[in-house]
Amino acid sequence: MSISSPDPSAPDASAPPRSASVFTAKSRLRAFFETWPPLILLALGFVALMLLVAIFGHLFAPRDYMAMNLSARLSEPVFAGGGWDYPLGTDELGRDVLSRLIASIRISLSIAFVATLVSAAIGVALGFLAAFMRGRVEQAILMVIDAQAAMPFMIIALAVLAFLGNSLTLFTVLLGFYGWERIARIARGLAIAAQEQNYAAAVRDLGASPWRIYGRHILPNIASTLLVSMTLNFPEVILLESGLSFLGLGVQPPETSLGAMVGYGRDYIQSAPWIMLAPAAVIVLTTLCISLIGDWLRDLFDPTLR
Repeated sequence: MSISSPDPSAPDASAPPRSASVFTAKSRLRAFFETWPPLILLALGFVALMLLVAIFGHLFAPRDYMAMNLSARLSEPVFAGGGWDYPLGTDELGRDVLSRLIASIRISLSIAFVATLVSAAIGVALGFLAAFMRGRVEQAILMVIDAQAAMPFMIIALAVLAFLGNSLTLFTVLLGFYGWERIARIARGLAIAAQEQNYAAAVRDLGASPWRIYGRHILPNIASTLLVSMTLNFPEVILLESGLSFLGLGVQPPETSLGAMVGYGRDYIQSAPWIMLAPAAVIVLTTLCISLIGDWLRDLFDPTLR
């Protein structure tokens, strides 16, 4: 009896059908875009680009952002018929708009990042303190939260800067007091709910200190929600910094920021609109992208939507 060898051209019976593999690829692609929508990918890419500019922008900036060239003042950008010496044109003092934009992105994002961290630290600390102490301490903290939420922060910032003067450190710390009351409310509510969970009760019964309970067990479990709150607070800080700098109470010369650039360009909005268009576009796109990422993270971490 002869044993016939398998025909190599014959299809492998053990291999999945081609239609099944195509279906699997389509399913994986659909699942990928459901988890990472194209709009979110674009937003993440733009935010990553802004971070790279903020960190490494000074390495490839074409000129010093404070260097003046009066012979080239109000030069048009490339898209308006100008030359490549100044791709985004120059301002009223002949300063390169592209170089100033890079420096402004670095300063504005640095201020917003530090201010958001300060706001989160204050909010989490007071929220945890209210959840742990309860009673009169909790009521006092809630009264402070309500008072902060009732007062327009812009008016508070204007009064503080008018009486105490302005410096970059003071300005950054002042912006750190924006939005902490929302984070404090969230931290307090989540901490009270976590205290009733089994893991927190077990650690407390074992004799762990409050620092260990809140820092090592409760905080990591609520960090995702706090992170979403920070991403929603970040664009608001950027807009607040831009507004104060636009009014001349934010970043002071010779330093620059996105809001300061818009403020400088308002007097030339008809003759040289490119001075304010570039920083205004960066402000809009950055706040929009971070807001989209924050909304996406909120939906991603929401267990009721899974």
